[in-house]
Amino acid sequence: MNDDYLWSGFGLVSALAARVVGRTPVGVSGVSIDTRSLQPGDLFFAIRGENSDGHDFVATAFEKGAAAAVVDESHADALRGGGALYVVDDVLASMENLGRAARARSAGAIIAVTGSVGKTGTKEALRAVLSAAGETHASAASYNNHWGVPLTLSRLPRTARFGVVEIGMNHAGEIVPLVGMARPNVAIITTIAPVHLEHFASIDAIAEAKAEIFTGLEAGGAAIINRDIPQYDLLLRRAQASRAARVLTFGEHSEADARLVEVAGSAEGSHVTALLLGEKLYYRLGAPGRHIAMNSLAVLLAAQAVGVDPRAAARALGAFVAPVGRGQRVRLRVNDGHATLIDESYNANPTSMRAALALLGETGVEAGGRRFAVLGDMLELGPENARLHRELNDCVAGNHVDAVFAAGPLMKNLYDALPPHLRGAWAETSAELQPAVIEAIADGDVVMVKGSNGSRMGPIVAALKQHFAHDDGEAAGGH
Repeated sequence: MNDDYLWSGFGLVSALAARVVGRTPVGVSGVSIDTRSLQPGDLFFAIRGENSDGHDFVATAFEKGAAAAVVDESHADALRGGGALYVVDDVLASMENLGRAARARSAGAIIAVTGSVGKTGTKEALRAVLSAAGETHASAASYNNHWGVPLTLSRLPRTARFGVVEIGMNHAGEIVPLVGMARPNVAIITTIAPVHLEHFASIDAIAEAKAEIFTGLEAGGAAIINRDIPQYDLLLRRAQASRAARVLTFGEHSEADARLVEVAGSAEGSHVTALLLGEKLYYRLGAPGRHIAMNSLAVLLAAQAVGVDPRAAARALGAFVAPVGRGQRVRLRVNDGHATLIDESYNANPTSMRAALALLGETGVEAGGRRFAVLGDMLELGPENARLHRELNDCVAGNHVDAVFAAGPLMKNLYDALPPHLRGAWAETSAELQPAVIEAIADGDVVMVKGSNGSRMGPIVAALKQHFAHDDGEAAGGH
């Protein structure tokens, strides 16, 4: 097979369990399920989604240079003639088959990451650390569900030394088939938190669902869990019942294998002191926040478990910066000065909201500057949603927040619980809240935006960048 190709054309026939209509391509250089991001030479999977059917975009895929498309039998005749077709019974199942084939041919070490909070940041920190040691393939964005995991695996090059797979879930039982495809050598659970509570009877039930990640561990692998959380004993039992040869722990606990000793934060990042298996390490993180420093310990344990020198891994963490929507900092131009935007808009739950408010509180402001929290509803919290929003009151008060701007009916529970001097503005929707936020921002301020995806806080971030003509992607502090 030509090393320039991710998959050979004939190799795809067996991997997909497909028949070919048209001329079999020599090979494909990538895998895509979205014509908006498709690159010439890609294999396009016509996945049927909730709102669209990929078969409607096969012609567009070929116009953009796709080498071939995977389609189902019911569409094969209608799509004949546009380009090479791999015809299968079920397109998503065929992508799962390709993901399994990629894992089977890989000699690389695979790390799987799950947890209620911090999955994507931990995955990106692993990408930074492992890429410094060898060819590394990792999930794009938050591709962690029933199509994201097989898509990630199907893109895994044969030559990669390391692979990082993010695995998420909303219901019990969802992780088992995904980790069965990934077959990781290392499995990390970042933490357990009250997320998707409307689908679970308790936080312990969430922990049980997250612990499914250990069911797919390869024999002799490592399980990495948070030593500080109440569900530690539960996770430990599940890890010990798996094929893991080692269970490694991280946290502030005195018995943690990777122990956080001290974190000194600044706008530019954090300086961390840690004990890794008894060895003291000092390193810099390119992203601020105690929660990020905590998860960096799991990254160091995972790196060591797959043969990367921990000191080299610690040095590489300096290149890690927070992903978009997960703490990324942007400098906004305000008159002759600037304000700082902390973009936490990707998603939210009580634990991540408290971490974001703590990050806001740790962020220094210039003389006369203020700290604003722009918050949207936290969703999928079940019958406790009003209380969980209202109880953020103490976190606002304890983190030097000068005003809260709130969007949505659930976040009004917090807004009404705040003392009057901390109430910036409330609106039913994020779109209605935008003008009040824009009007309030002045030189020297720090603004943190966070909410669940369904509360649509991302458009507020976009509006602030547009209105204040941000410095072309330059993060505050020069990172």
